[in-house]
Amino acid sequence: MSRDRIVVEDDQGQKREFSIEGMFEMNDRNYVLLMNEEDSVLMQIVGEGDSQELLGLDDRAEAQSLLDAYQIAVDAAPAEGETE
Repeated sequence: MSRDRIVVEDDQGQKREFSIEGMFEMNDRNYVLLMNEEDSVLMQIVGEGDSQELLGLDDRAEAQSLLDAYQIAVDAAPAEGETE
């Protein structure tokens, strides 16, 4: 399956390519889960339209809570074409 890809530049100016695993909303905020061969990264989407930015999450407990909720949602409603 082909997924959308995105290049993210970190605070040190290093660019890394990720696939977009999923996007979701929680508590009136939008998030994206990015993955590559080495890492998975959860980021908050801020802004609208062409002026959107991705912000890293500093609070590990918040990030884990969001990932847990995302996994529960995925388990409850698998993507079209996926089976258990």
